[in-house]
Amino acid sequence: MERKKIGLALSGGGARGFAHIGVLKVFAEHNIKFDMIAGTSAGSIIGGALAAGMSPAEMETMARKVGYINMMRPSFSLRGALSNAPMGNFLRRELPVTRFENLPIPFAAVAYDLNAAKETILSETGDLVTAIRASCAVPGAFAPVKGENGELFVDGGVTNVMPVDVVRKMGADIVIAVDLLACGSTANGVSSTAAGIMIRSAMTLLRVSASYQGDKADIVIIPPIAHLRPDQIRKREEFFPLGEAAAREKIDEILAFIEQ
Repeated sequence: MERKKIGLALSGGGARGFAHIGVLKVFAEHNIKFDMIAGTSAGSIIGGALAAGMSPAEMETMARKVGYINMMRPSFSLRGALSNAPMGNFLRRELPVTRFENLPIPFAAVAYDLNAAKETILSETGDLVTAIRASCAVPGAFAPVKGENGELFVDGGVTNVMPVDVVRKMGADIVIAVDLLACGSTANGVSSTAAGIMIRSAMTLLRVSASYQGDKADIVIIPPIAHLRPDQIRKREEFFPLGEAAAREKIDEILAFIEQ
């Protein structure tokens, strides 16, 4: 019998993306290999690193170097207050592979093309780092990222924050998804500022989008990170074990599903 192809879908979630690394650590311990990977926003960073051949331990080392200074700078653009160009420079130094054509594992990053007004799947050919930057360009906060053909890309979470359907289209028979948004937030009450209301409303929309995609996955891992915000980069040491714990709770189910 032909082996079933296993795909991995990693959601966005800002700094919550550090939890993905803990999940991958458990997969590595049980020698779970993926035939294709797709990620959105923070999920595109970790998914791209895995597809490029990095181990979870190497990703942890990379993650500990992450800070606001090497991820963003003022953009001096009317299209966004910040630029994630420093992220691009950081990833070019850290990733062992920076072209889609050279990836050991097929990978897709989800972005939204403002010019074409549609979701765009960046895969197969082209610059991996530009694709990851595009997938992470949160509208309003970050200026759009220019594509190789003049496209203007923003964060793929606009349409698809956890790309289970993309992994299916890549040929996966089994899809494991990691949802960093389903846990919500422990914040209570209504925010006293317009910005706070906007952020909480946006997070709600993203959770609904992730839930819709999660229904298409075979197994969904949801790290218990509601008490941690997507902007808390310095909390990485808390994110790692929470992702690991969530994966350990699901590992028997995953192994049984794979071995069917």
